[in-house]
Amino acid sequence: MKIALDILGGFIGISIAFSAFGKIKRIPGAVAAISHVGVKEKQYNQLAALEILGSLGLLVGIWSKPIGVAASIGIALYFIGAQTAHVRVKDSFKDIFPATFLFITSAAVMVLQLKR
Repeated sequence: MKIALDILGGFIGISIAFSAFGKIKRIPGAVAAISHVGVKEKQYNQLAALEILGSLGLLVGIWSKPIGVAASIGIALYFIGAQTAHVRVKDSFKDIFPATFLFITSAAVMVLQLKR
């Protein structure tokens, strides 16, 4: 179970760190994806900060269960928000899938954190 937690936690942590980097650096693909769902440019850094905090929380969560649980809950909620934004603009399954996959992964990390 610890190995699964480390692998999934590492995967989601790295994924959201790259996502934060895309928002901070204003990488065209990242900007297009989030502006499409109605995110304003002034919100990019706020979302990136949430992702960075979640990523760091997962890293610290390797040694501290309460921080790992809090980070995984926060990330799961973040991706519920992302899914909601995509559904609101009537995106296709293909466009919603990344947020759904990352939500499922973060929910799995949350369950593993709670069970350790």
